[in-house]
Amino acid sequence: MWLIARRSFAEGWMRLAATLLAALGAIALIAGSLQFTLRAQEAVSGSDASEYARADVLVQGGTIDADDLYTPPDGRVRLDRVASRPGVAAAAGDAMVPVTAARPDGKAITAPVEGGTLLRPWISDRRLNPYHLEAGRAPAADGEVAVSRHVARAGELDVGDTLTLLLPRETRRVRIAGIVTVQGRGSVAAGDLVLAPPATVARTAGLPAGTWQSVWVKTAPGVPADRLRAELARDLGGEVTVRTGASVRAAMRADTQSAGASIGGAIGMLASVAIFVGLFVVANTFGTLVRQRTRRLALLSAIGATPRQIKRLIRFEALAVGAVASAGGVAAGYPVSALLTRLFAQDGFDISAADAQFGWVALLVPAAAGILVTQLAAWRAARRAARISPMQALRTTATETPGRRWPRLLGAFAVFALAGGWYALSFAVRLEEPPGPERTVGTALMIMFATMTGVAGLALLAPFFVGPLGGLVGRVGMLVSGETGRLARATITRSPRRVSSAASSLMLGVALVASTAMVTLSVQSRFDEAGRQVLAADHAVTATGVSSDGAAAPLPRDVAARVAALPGVTRATALTQTDVKLVSPAPRRPSPEDPPEAFHILVSGADQNGLRDVLRLGGRLPALRPGEIGLTSAVMEAQRLHRGQRITVRGSAGRVTLTVAGAYHDPSHLFADQALVAPATMETLDPNAVTQAVLVRGGSADALTRTVADVPGAEVYDRAGYVDAVAGSLTRGLRVMYGFLGMALVLALFGMATTVSMSVAERTREFGLLGAVGTTMTQIRSIVRWEAATVVLLGTLLGVGTALGTIALLHVTTGSSFLRPQSPWWLFPLVAAGAAVVTLATSAFPARRAADIPILEATKAE
Repeated sequence: MWLIARRSFAEGWMRLAATLLAALGAIALIAGSLQFTLRAQEAVSGSDASEYARADVLVQGGTIDADDLYTPPDGRVRLDRVASRPGVAAAAGDAMVPVTAARPDGKAITAPVEGGTLLRPWISDRRLNPYHLEAGRAPAADGEVAVSRHVARAGELDVGDTLTLLLPRETRRVRIAGIVTVQGRGSVAAGDLVLAPPATVARTAGLPAGTWQSVWVKTAPGVPADRLRAELARDLGGEVTVRTGASVRAAMRADTQSAGASIGGAIGMLASVAIFVGLFVVANTFGTLVRQRTRRLALLSAIGATPRQIKRLIRFEALAVGAVASAGGVAAGYPVSALLTRLFAQDGFDISAADAQFGWVALLVPAAAGILVTQLAAWRAARRAARISPMQALRTTATETPGRRWPRLLGAFAVFALAGGWYALSFAVRLEEPPGPERTVGTALMIMFATMTGVAGLALLAPFFVGPLGGLVGRVGMLVSGETGRLARATITRSPRRVSSAASSLMLGVALVASTAMVTLSVQSRFDEAGRQVLAADHAVTATGVSSDGAAAPLPRDVAARVAALPGVTRATALTQTDVKLVSPAPRRPSPEDPPEAFHILVSGADQNGLRDVLRLGGRLPALRPGEIGLTSAVMEAQRLHRGQRITVRGSAGRVTLTVAGAYHDPSHLFADQALVAPATMETLDPNAVTQAVLVRGGSADALTRTVADVPGAEVYDRAGYVDAVAGSLTRGLRVMYGFLGMALVLALFGMATTVSMSVAERTREFGLLGAVGTTMTQIRSIVRWEAATVVLLGTLLGVGTALGTIALLHVTTGSSFLRPQSPWWLFPLVAAGAAVVTLATSAFPARRAADIPILEATKAE
């Protein structure tokens, strides 16, 4: 059996190479997806570097938000009051101002995974300074900064280069004096750091002389941090919050680990689509490899090989293919992960702060997965091979045994039952979760797993569809090609498993393309429709680039006044945004047994005079006065709020009590998605709220462009252009999905091409015999093309049906108007045409090769 296996490798190296390439591509996709997931998790949870590394005690002014460690405290603390206390060896003031860092060309520098960029003071006291200069020197004068290493790498900057800072109230150009790391890392848990002289930071944060948001404290020798914390809390009273540095670092570490697990889990679920495609392709290709050797295996059985020996032969081949493909796939996974990292970084999801992972999980899991899946594929194929009758060795064609129908039907029904369980879970999530992003994401994941399971069930049932469709295609072929069509019909219906194998891979590719296209077109159509409905302004001024949260970079506050002074401009309204947390009434519990979760509200600020000139919001919300807030109907429903109710929220300036003036609706979710306030109220919530855009009525685009020409990154859009730009920033997650699905699609098409090529090559003897009885090369190619037409028809119908069912269920379970099972008329004909081109192209070369083989040589083929 060893000699037979060696000879099979030597003589069938082309077939094994095709299977090996399919397995290598699948394992590379699995390894790359896993590597990207581990790297993303490491970029978040592994970034345990803390700027408080040398601080023993942290004194923060006022109160803090326990749910958000990176929100500035809402009070102030005097540095001299802390520094003069007994037991304090050193003290330094600290403040943090959210900023957007941009390269000289105006492009924003994306912070590491979902983090932000903070402007903070340089700490000159070495006892408290956690920053290590990798290059350059400390910032000493106004206009100089030191940046964390990730800022320099992501922005391709060096010491001496110019950096643009988009501050809440102005835009400044500064020079990079130094590049720093914190505990050996290029960023901290909060994201990126821009360090400036203390006086510059205090002025930017609007702090009175001698006061800071926080004070870092180094204890005197022999003074425990816990004792000093208690003494400072007692002496300074309730106007400050005092914590030990160790407790702050532990809380930050726990928060980053939790965030890392969440991000890793989310990306892992998305990567599971790619992994499923890889496993599907390997199993399908290896099954085809075994099936096309039916005659040789029957000959082995005829000369005395036992079923056990045949099973071992197949499993040994699978082990060899799996081992080689695993080694190559793990190595190829690193460039796949690097490609994903580069693409996602351009889209606002940067994990380059974490290095490539070489642990046992990154190396052994994909290798083990490759060997396991080839063994699982071989297990089923080996059982089928062991049951081959020796009489099949006498057959001159690759006719398949009829097989038993009930095991396949029962297996398919079991798979569909599992898919039904996922669908039931998606409906349960909708019933239990309140409306919101969490419900949409949860149900979408359930539908995704259900669809993958359903695809496996359809692949099991595919051979039953070949007969009717093959007969239909054969009748059309008889009308067009006469006797050639009749031969094609007989060839198709005689080997349903061969045709269904190629159709299953094509079905997977069509389902991926069609469902992704339908989601994209539906979302874009809804954004365009609703955005044009809501936006009444003629133009919008916003900053180019994307910040860490996917929104447009902030504009200086004086842009609105400059634009309003232009001739012809009748209205110029600045649209500001900030995030607040609902304090009272207590946020609604997800369920009676669960603890309440923090509920954050995205608040938009706009001048109420003439707001209707630039935005057409739904509902009957009156002009808001200071101290009032308008909430969308979805927020009011989710938290059970009502008009006239008093609510307390916590912004960057502390707790503020507001009155709910009424409900409104922003169907576009682009401009005032959750809450709306007047500028005076926004000032009390967040004095440094960023200006997202200036909405303009009247004026000309040329005049507006000249007016903001000196503002870094500022760009003027017309109505349609601005809607597209804002919608693009909100569909960042879709583009992340495209990266995984694109690679999965390539692999699915490769698997289909390999299966089609192998299915044609396995019939070399059959084609030779047809040539011996007078069939021309043109007729043989025509037979292959009609069989390819059956593959196209079956794969397209199943794939399109899967896509339509997926989108329809997403629409029903999420209730989202952005996921509608509608598509333009040209989508499905385009998908069918693409499937036909791919299938015919992959079958053309092996068909030509089979038709060109001399008759005598073909009769000797296996």
